[in-house]
Amino acid sequence: MIRHWIEKAGWLPGMGLREAANIEAELTPPFTVQQPRHLTGPFVFNSPHSGRVYPKTFLEASRLDALTLRKSEDVFVEELFVPVVGLGAPLMHAHFPRAYLDVNREPYELDPALIADSLPRYANTQSVRVVGGLGTIARVVTESEEIYREPLSLAQALVRINRLYKPYHAALQDLMEQCSKAFGLSVLIDCHSMPSNPTSDLGGPRPDFVLGDRFGTSCDPELTRFVAQRLKSMGYVVTLNKPYAGGFITEHYGRPVDGLHALQIEVNRALYLNEETFEKRAGFDALQADLERLARAMFAIAPVLLNVPRAAAE
Repeated sequence: MIRHWIEKAGWLPGMGLREAANIEAELTPPFTVQQPRHLTGPFVFNSPHSGRVYPKTFLEASRLDALTLRKSEDVFVEELFVPVVGLGAPLMHAHFPRAYLDVNREPYELDPALIADSLPRYANTQSVRVVGGLGTIARVVTESEEIYREPLSLAQALVRINRLYKPYHAALQDLMEQCSKAFGLSVLIDCHSMPSNPTSDLGGPRPDFVLGDRFGTSCDPELTRFVAQRLKSMGYVVTLNKPYAGGFITEHYGRPVDGLHALQIEVNRALYLNEETFEKRAGFDALQADLERLARAMFAIAPVLLNVPRAAAE
């Protein structure tokens, strides 16, 4: 019933009204799609976690300072990949931060430890991500720093989902369909960054890149191998699927049997970013140039690797 009222009738409890007003004032539009003059390959590039517009009321509701909240942000990733637009591929990126709403989750991965109201039956409250505090509305930053001073209302959560999450995925779906119509298939490159600090799951320093294709299920393995080999040839350390195999976006959009491929690329932030001040390092331009070289190679090899009709690619 609550879902019906909020989604259909437009009725919002007090906190939901304030949430909606904040989104309207500070997050309109909620994302940008940079379109090329001409599509020249079956690729869609997406940066879902590089948003850095932190609503004022979100900052007020948080027990963390702004710099701490940014620990989960894929800082400047959309800028690293922006040359792909000139090569002939669309680039989509969020304006809202991951700490506010995470589009790389199912729409209703809702955390009962964060939402004050009873959750509806359609909510997924038991996923590994929710249990870890990293659901659609994150409860923590990194692994243990609680974001909020007080629990959120269900209305607040649903407003974020309806006004940010759903339009974002609708636009991303449109881009995939646009490529499929033009080339007979589409390839989503989901662009992320990762902190450089060592983690127990790796047992040592982070590699320069982690490629995630859901262990060969979301993308043609030949394309994954090609990307890995190209990056290695540039001198980078590359691993596959560990510790990042791809999130909801990679899993949801990657269906190779249907001509839909999705590959997640995680970039080590130490290559381009001062992780304390969130300022670009001297290596930013060189990394951006290498990623453009990688994209050019992907565009060139796509007709062979993925059987793109040559007429469509010209």
